[in-house]
Amino acid sequence: MTLHTTVAAVTARITERSRPTRQAYLQQVDAAASKDPGAQRLGCANVAHAFAAMPEGDKSRATALDKIKVVAPRAPNIGIVNAYNDMLSAHAPLQHYPDVIKDEARKLGATAQVAGGVPAMCDGVTQGTPGMELSLFSRDVIAMATAVSLSHDVFDAALMLGVCDKIVPGLLIGALQFGHLPTVFVPAGPMTSGLSNNEKSKVREQAAQGLVGRPELLEAESKAYHGEGTCTFYGTANSNQMLLEAMGLHVPGTAFINPGQSVRQELTREAARTVLDLVKAKNFTPIGRLVDERCIVNAMVALLATGGSTNHLIHWVAVARAAGIVIDWDDFSALSDVVPLLTRVYPNGSADVNQFQAAGGPGYVIRELLDAGLMHADVLTVRPGGLREFTRIPSAQDGQLVWHDAGASKDESVVRPASSPFSATGGLKLLQGNLGRSVIKISAVPEALHTIEAPARVFSSQDELHAAFKAGELDRDMVCVVRWQGPQANGMPELHKLTPPLAVLQGKGFKVALVTDGRMSGASGKVPAAIHVSPEAAAGGPLAKVQDGDLIRLDGVAGTLQVLVNEAEWAARPLAQMPAELRAANGVGMGRELFANMRRNALKAEEGACTWL
Repeated sequence: MTLHTTVAAVTARITERSRPTRQAYLQQVDAAASKDPGAQRLGCANVAHAFAAMPEGDKSRATALDKIKVVAPRAPNIGIVNAYNDMLSAHAPLQHYPDVIKDEARKLGATAQVAGGVPAMCDGVTQGTPGMELSLFSRDVIAMATAVSLSHDVFDAALMLGVCDKIVPGLLIGALQFGHLPTVFVPAGPMTSGLSNNEKSKVREQAAQGLVGRPELLEAESKAYHGEGTCTFYGTANSNQMLLEAMGLHVPGTAFINPGQSVRQELTREAARTVLDLVKAKNFTPIGRLVDERCIVNAMVALLATGGSTNHLIHWVAVARAAGIVIDWDDFSALSDVVPLLTRVYPNGSADVNQFQAAGGPGYVIRELLDAGLMHADVLTVRPGGLREFTRIPSAQDGQLVWHDAGASKDESVVRPASSPFSATGGLKLLQGNLGRSVIKISAVPEALHTIEAPARVFSSQDELHAAFKAGELDRDMVCVVRWQGPQANGMPELHKLTPPLAVLQGKGFKVALVTDGRMSGASGKVPAAIHVSPEAAAGGPLAKVQDGDLIRLDGVAGTLQVLVNEAEWAARPLAQMPAELRAANGVGMGRELFANMRRNALKAEEGACTWL
């Protein structure tokens, strides 16, 4: 199939724009690859420290020195970077993965070590609390922790164990700093289906209206989030897994296999086999060369085709930059114009990710996109068969992994062919106008609400909005402007707790929208939300000019975000200043003091909110 002209054009302009930074990055990758392996190059004391705690058999293989000092061929050593903790449901299964990987490595004459752990916080726990203000920046902390882990420089390959929102982008950014290593990502899969996402949302809206109490709400939430694995809606965590499949960084079909399934452990063993096959290949492709411009475009296309998390219009900008590749929201917008929406998974529909997997899953979507010429088929992946291997679904037969083609959709209310999509355009859309540039998850919004025009009500925090809602002040058509929520203001927290009250107002028949320089998760819901407004108000963005009563038009069809104020008046209007007491409060408590430098140095949302550039 011939590559779609728009996909080709966007890839070409990204390549041209990125030429200097990509060339500099690849020079670093090649320089690192040209060195002898660390276990041969480092001093004897360094090597002894690195392998002191290894079992004797592993130690002799890793150091190429046995007990009687006879030098033997040195075995490959895999560095495992693990996001395990037993607080995150998605990461709890990772506790025992290193033992499985080490066992498989020994069977293949290799060794493996846990190089280090990375922090992994749960946005579901911290939503609406000061801890949420550390969330976005935790991505860069995870990237740094990954770099610290691999900096011991005694590894021939790496396995990245992690799943959720900031964890996967952070692991990938960190891994790309060691772009000379072959690297495979190892997820844990989603939890089994509990209370449906629609039922959970209904109870949340009832709680927001005071129709049910805390016991009923906690019972519903606990039925929805009930065991090991990722949350089952198509938010940032599960979008991560879709993108990694589209980039060819997983064992094919790994993304949405539940933790308790027998095939899950076999896929983890296969990850060890896959990365060791790369090491043994004469001309293996390290992750730094595998993640090229075409690979990044494939990830962008997969995100749009599935209506994935808006967070990735920040995270994958940062991921690309870590590989010397420069992308922006115009690239996403151009692709969104030609990439069809192929899935309806909550909040874009009623199905959860387990139903998505059963209907065909990532393999089905990738095959449809490849066959339609909307993805680059000629990319390199961690598997010798290239991206076509990622159109198949794994299963276990007699303890052996087998893959089969995804076949036809098992449920066209969940996944559809590219020839008959849910929408001819992608699930995410760029909005721009005199309020700046922002994004909207348009696929989650009912078509009748794609355009909202209403007076503004301005808030300095989500707590202010909640207070106004409880006081009954918001029962009218309104565009809620929640500012001072960007990276420099307070770390750009998700404002997911705004969804229930706004959904209640919408349910009463009012025209309601949200405009903010903060984030909403992949579960942004059915309320039109222009998010990530850039530049942010705290950095002098036009959102700081908005006043109560200003007429705002959010047009998801035309792709515009405008305040309908006389042009001369708008130009002359002064910028409001972030309240000094609010800025001070944002920097105190819950460890926020330690992130002051990140707030000072964070780039714009469209630049990935990176803190290291």
